[in-house]
Amino acid sequence: MRHVKVILREDVPSLGDAGEVVTVKTGFARNFLIPQGKAIAATASNVRELEHQKRVIAERVARELKLLEGERAKIEGVVVEIAAQAGEEGRLFGSVTAAQISERLAERGLEVDRRRIALSEPIRQLGEHDVTVRLHRQVAATIKVKVVAAP
Repeated sequence: MRHVKVILREDVPSLGDAGEVVTVKTGFARNFLIPQGKAIAATASNVRELEHQKRVIAERVARELKLLEGERAKIEGVVVEIAAQAGEEGRLFGSVTAAQISERLAERGLEVDRRRIALSEPIRQLGEHDVTVRLHRQVAATIKVKVVAAP
């Protein structure tokens, strides 16, 4: 298998952060990273341009972090109530998903992508559960999900 070096234009989970030069398999670069605009080939001219790109990326990330801190302040401490069918001993028939939590947040005017909601394990019990919302790799908010028995 052949590998190529690419410069990441944005953060790619489990690969690297924006501005890094990483080595990936040729197919991954050719079929995913480059067409999606997530990376560019690490040619000599692109590597020279990397310093300028890093400054631009750093400025953009700083602006994003400032906006996301405001978002975190809005989201932090929100209590979302979800009604679900439950059996004896408070066990749910099924589980509460990130999509359901995202829908309830949207009803409150807080648009959060379901992929940003980190459930360490599916919620399958009645009660209150702490759920982390990852707005950025450096910014995370915690919300409470209150699961109640459906009438």
